[in-house]
Amino acid sequence: MSFDQYHEPVNELSDQTRTFARMIVSLCEEAEAINWYEQRISVEKDSQAKAIMQNAQHEEFKHFGMDLEFLLRQKPVWQKTLQAILFKKGDIVELGEKGEEASE
Repeated sequence: MSFDQYHEPVNELSDQTRTFARMIVSLCEEAEAINWYEQRISVEKDSQAKAIMQNAQHEEFKHFGMDLEFLLRQKPVWQKTLQAILFKKGDIVELGEKGEEASE
């Protein structure tokens, strides 16, 4: 069975690479769900419906974070790069440059 996330022959990919690909797709799906909820929340007039959507979106934040953490644990260089950027004050582009340099 082949999936769109594979760009190389599936049978040539290691189990680890296939898992990584699945988690990347999962991360993208969680980001997409967060975006959909954000749009729905911004136009919803009913306060109870809006609260339910906000609760559901919050759940997607958790899933996104768990997917990202799994991926970062698989790729130390990616983790090192992002540690210099995430949850830091300052210019995001400058932090990105520092993160890239730190992981080289």
